[in-house]
Amino acid sequence: MISHDNHGLRLAVRYAVLVLVAIIFVFPLLFMVMSSLKPDHQLLVDTGSLRAFLPVGDISFDNYAAAFQRAPISTFVINSVIVTGVTVMLSLAICSLSAFSFVFLRWSGRNLLLSILLATLIVPFETIAIPLLLLVSKLPWLGLDGLEQGWLNSYHVQILPFAADALTIFLFVQYFKDLPSELVEAARVEGASWFQIYLKIIMPLAGPVVATAAILRFLFMYNQYLWPLMVVQSDEYRPVMVGLQYFFQLDTPWGEVMAYLSLITIPVLGFYLMLQRAFIASIASTGVKG
Repeated sequence: MISHDNHGLRLAVRYAVLVLVAIIFVFPLLFMVMSSLKPDHQLLVDTGSLRAFLPVGDISFDNYAAAFQRAPISTFVINSVIVTGVTVMLSLAICSLSAFSFVFLRWSGRNLLLSILLATLIVPFETIAIPLLLLVSKLPWLGLDGLEQGWLNSYHVQILPFAADALTIFLFVQYFKDLPSELVEAARVEGASWFQIYLKIIMPLAGPVVATAAILRFLFMYNQYLWPLMVVQSDEYRPVMVGLQYFFQLDTPWGEVMAYLSLITIPVLGFYLMLQRAFIASIASTGVKG
């Protein structure tokens, strides 16, 4: 009886902690949504009390309508989804192939090259932004109108510089090292090529690390501000974070800002909800055993 009571108490404490953590994470989102429904004067007054989290007062969707009038939000969201989605897919393909070669193939200098790649993690992007800008502004590109000079004001200038990164390669390398080598050896005995082993054996087992890498890469690309600000001057290609500058003027419309933030958060939540099971599995999993 005592053991049963202790188990019930531990379970109650665990759920209480989980509910508290959930509330802490939900409160900023709730504040953002509730603030987007209020006029600026009421928003600022309610900020100092619990009314900031409640749909009370003058509630309407006027801020959303005004936000769409102030900026081409749908264009910004579509641009971010395209740039982020393509970059994530390219990054997963390139980095997983690179990690596969580092772990399973035998070639001279692979450990040195991997060490150099990991060393680049300590180099902030700001230190290479200007040289990279000068490079992409002169590179040719074969577009629909023929050969063009420079990559500015385009999707590919926002995608290709981030198509691979050291952190994603490192995540795949660490995961692949935990997979049993007997799988690869058996496949080689059966006559499978390296690409067949990668595509049909290794990648089907890599769901957790794929989800983890995809979420991290998605958040990084979706939150990009500095690089798009440097290379994109046209609204046709601007992502959501650069679009924020439409709202920060001499008299900042905070209700419209909250409405804009609520709208651009939807793709992030949707992407995470699609991958949450695999993401949780990546935390609990330590690889295939035995």
